[in-house]
Amino acid sequence: MTSQIDETDRKLIALLQDNARLPVATLARRLGLARTTVQARLDRLENSGVIAGYALRLGQAARAALRATALLSIEPRTGPAVLARLKSLPQVRRVHTTSGRFDLIVTIEAETTEALDDTLDRIGEAKGVKGSESLIHLSTKLDRGA
Repeated sequence: MTSQIDETDRKLIALLQDNARLPVATLARRLGLARTTVQARLDRLENSGVIAGYALRLGQAARAALRATALLSIEPRTGPAVLARLKSLPQVRRVHTTSGRFDLIVTIEAETTEALDDTLDRIGEAKGVKGSESLIHLSTKLDRGA
């Protein structure tokens, strides 16, 4: 099911991205719409899959102490096996396919440098991984929660 998204939907989505806990009445007031109209738009956006759900975003105090990105080059046709290995590592938070020099972008979170190093070693040892480069995140300058 596809849904047409208009400017009001975009404004509604932007408000929810800033704070998904805003009550429907507050959303309606900020958009200058009736509460029932906003609720109907939310229902339509949820039912059509435009809004897939609502999630908790942890603040800096609750996040893992260290975050890193690993850029992986993998052997042809080994994607499913490499992904299975990555899924088995609890410190691996996200995996994206990409174009260009690397095949996968892996986001890692760990509490200690030892745990981060161990995770990077396990990724590098995975059958099908032919090369990797890791980047440790130092500070966050912008986080829109995407």
